[in-house]
Amino acid sequence: MGGFSLVHWIILGIVILLLFGGNRFSAMMGDVAKGLKSFKQGMSDDEKTPERPGARRLDQERPIDLTPEPPRAADPSSPPPANPDDNRA
Repeated sequence: MGGFSLVHWIILGIVILLLFGGNRFSAMMGDVAKGLKSFKQGMSDDEKTPERPGARRLDQERPIDLTPEPPRAADPSSPPPANPDDNRA
């Protein structure tokens, strides 16, 4: 009931070819193919590039310590914070 049959897909393809034209549609698909090819080539180039001698990777370093630090003691030279309930004068 809600699906497209083969006839619907053929009519849709003909309408698309009429709108874009055969030459324009094939040129667009060629551009898409060139973009995919350059993307794949760029991804493979990233894997092949050697690292700089001074570069460090995170997985080779020691693990990051995420344990919380204990609260620090207040500085004895600073005055204590004001108490908002202390409005008596």
